Amino acid sequence: MSSLLNESDLRHEAALVWLEDPENLDYVRQALDKLARRRGKPRYERDDRVVGYTELDQHAEADPDSGLYRCRVFFLLPHDRDTEPNGVYNVGAPGEAIDPRTLQPRRVGEKTPRSQRGPAAAIAVRT
Repeated sequence: MSSLLNESDLRHEAALVWLEDPENLDYVRQALDKLARRRGKPRYERDDRVVGYTELDQHAEADPDSGLYRCRVFFLLPHDRDTEPNGVYNVGAPGEAIDPRTLQPRRVGEKTPRSQRGPAAAIAVRT
């Protein structure tokens, strides 16, 4: 799914649920996934590590063709900065990366210097 989300895609979000403390993460990846339920932890059987997800309000309707709901999932991959600080994203971030501190229900989230350039300590030294 595209990381370039529109707020219209998120209009039925009721809450964000974090499985890990977002304060400890410089960025998270976000994507819309098709899930069987409006609420509850998504089943995830990929290499990604789910760190959060959204729950939908009672007005959200399932896709008429698939019967699935479109919910936002926040995740990280094994080579992301939190597990490989000196890896490929030591500086920079993947296109779908956003700062988890800017997330709210029905809001896309933002890229910040912390999410795009590196850990807060490194940013403080550079500025």
